[in-house]
Order: sequence, then structure tokens, then C-alpha cells
Amino acid sequence: MPAYIFPGQGSQAIGMGRELFSQFPEVTAKADEILGYSITTLCVEDPHQRLNQTQYTQPALYTVNALFYLNKLRQVGKPPSFVAGHSLGEYNALLAAGVFDFGTGLKLVKKRGELMSRAIDGAMAAVIGLNAETIKSILKQQDLLDVAIANHNSSTQIVISGKASDISKAQPLLEKGGALMVVRLKVSGAFHSPYMRPAQEQFEAYLKDFHFSSHSDISKNLAAQIAEPVRWVETIHHLLAQNVVEFEEIGPGKVLTGLIMRIKNGQ
Repeated sequence: MPAYIFPGQGSQAIGMGRELFSQFPEVTAKADEILGYSITTLCVEDPHQRLNQTQYTQPALYTVNALFYLNKLRQVGKPPSFVAGHSLGEYNALLAAGVFDFGTGLKLVKKRGELMSRAIDGAMAAVIGLNAETIKSILKQQDLLDVAIANHNSSTQIVISGKASDISKAQPLLEKGGALMVVRLKVSGAFHSPYMRPAQEQFEAYLKDFHFSSHSDISKNLAAQIAEPVRWVETIHHLLAQNVVEFEEIGPGKVLTGLIMRIKNGQ
């Protein structure tokens, strides 16, 4: 059986989950109750253009990922042996692993999205064609020490995070240094960087009301995750070391599927 992998922010798209909401009415109703708005309308129609706003993106994607997973379970009849998630997708991996139920996970994600959406003047960019060490060297040479490595998506697909002004300065320098492409991401905050420490601390306080008895380090990890880098390459290498040979992306899009192909090919 393949490992199930769950995508994070960036995989959202209008229309996602269209065929699934009516198949799981109780889950859909639970989401509406917790969020205070129609999750179906947000994902399928997005009439107020909110789907790409972090405080809406995160609960929407978590919910749709969960519906994809429930639908997969209905088809195959048993849970997978291994699960993993990229950033926000980690919540769906924990849901699939039985760490918490759907409603608890959605409450956590709702709060996480609200806190992260308050981060302003930040930016992120995907750097294609350079490895992390080369990027760090270029940033150090140019005294852009506050720009952090946010996502290790593959050996040569790295996301940087920091002040918007610093990301703008870094872009031409990295292109001159050999990057094939530097693409600004559609986010308003410097996610997975030290600039997210205030959000991390507030989320840590929020998590004190939740108890995950069988996994004592879950709260600590979920809080730290907001400001720490996504180590996706290490995650996939770990799964490969467990003799996982097949991966199935559970959610909208195929972003992670592409990244895993690059990782396997040493790219």
C-alpha cells in the first residue's frame, strides 16, 4: 500500500472538493458549524475571493484534504501504513493517523490560519535550480542574513522567506548566482521563518487547551512548525528508508507528486 501524502497551502483551487461535499454531509455540516460559513460555497464558488487568504485557505484545504482521505478510505477499506503532510498537510496526516478527530483538527487549523494571516510585510519565493547551501552563501555574501530557508522541497527547489523588501533584493542576486527561476509566492507573510515567532507563541498558548495523550510531543511540534522550515526532502528520504516505494497524493493537485519525483531523481 502506498504512503499517503497531503498537500499544504498553495494547492488550493476554486472548485476543489466539488464532488465530495455532498458525499460526506456530516463532515461538511461540522465544518460549517466550526467555521461559521459555508465551506462548500468558499471552495466551489469563492464569491468573495477569499480562498487565497490564509485564514480561509488553511481550513478550506484541511477540509478538502480530509474529504479526499475519507473517500479514499471508502474505496480501499483500510488506512495506510505511512502518512506525511507538507506544512498544513501535516494536520491531515495526523488526522489520518488517528491523533485527533476532524473537528479538533479543523479548530486547530482555523486558529493557525488566523494567527498566520496577521503577519504582514513578509514574503516568500521559490528558488529553482540552486541548492540550499548555495542560496545561504549568496544571501550571506549580500548581508541578507534575515532571509530564511523556509521549505526544502527538493534538492534544487528551495523556498526562502523574510521581509518583503529583503525578498525583492534577494531575487535578482539569486538569479545572477545561477538560479533558473525565482518565483514569488502568493502569501502575505514570511511563513516558516523566525518572523513567525509571535504566531508560534500565541498558537502554543492556544494548544494548551488540547490534549493528545498518546503523542506527548504533538503540541510542541505543531507550534514550532509555524516558524521552522519544512524539511520535505528529509521526510521523503525517511519514508524511502522504510521501504516505501509508492506515494499517493491525497488532496487537490499534484504538487507533492512532482516534488517526490524530483527528490527520487536527486533534483
